[in-house]
Amino acid sequence: MSEARPSRSVDHVAAGLVACLPALNRYIKQSVDRQLPYAKLPERQLALLQYVAENDGATVHKAADALRMMPNNVSALVTRLTEAGLLERHQGDTDKRVARLCVTAKARQRIREVESFAAAQLASALHTLTDGDRDALGSALGALEALTQRLRDHSA
Repeated sequence: MSEARPSRSVDHVAAGLVACLPALNRYIKQSVDRQLPYAKLPERQLALLQYVAENDGATVHKAADALRMMPNNVSALVTRLTEAGLLERHQGDTDKRVARLCVTAKARQRIREVESFAAAQLASALHTLTDGDRDALGSALGALEALTQRLRDHSA
């Protein structure tokens, strides 16, 4: 009988996270999009740019695998982002046919701006919460980071 209680608790937390996290992400993105002085990138371009920013030197094939996309589609996105001055292709050291992808200084600056806008938006909302709610969210950060890593490892 005691086994059912933890399962329901886990299911309750999972359902709550599934409901809250996408909405939280959506509201932050909407707020940031309104503040940006340039056009928002299409979702797939943004996903590729973020992946390359986190995995400097990644190849088109690695990015395609990580983003669950076809390599030819990623290659087309790379072309668009390169033309926009946000990505660079560099020849591989050992195999000149393999391009290594790197974000440009312009892209890094935009990523910092977006993160700054998002952090400011969240900070503003956090200030409206009670001290107890802010403390609870702060205490949950480590667990959320661990959960994110587990999901990342599981989906790899």
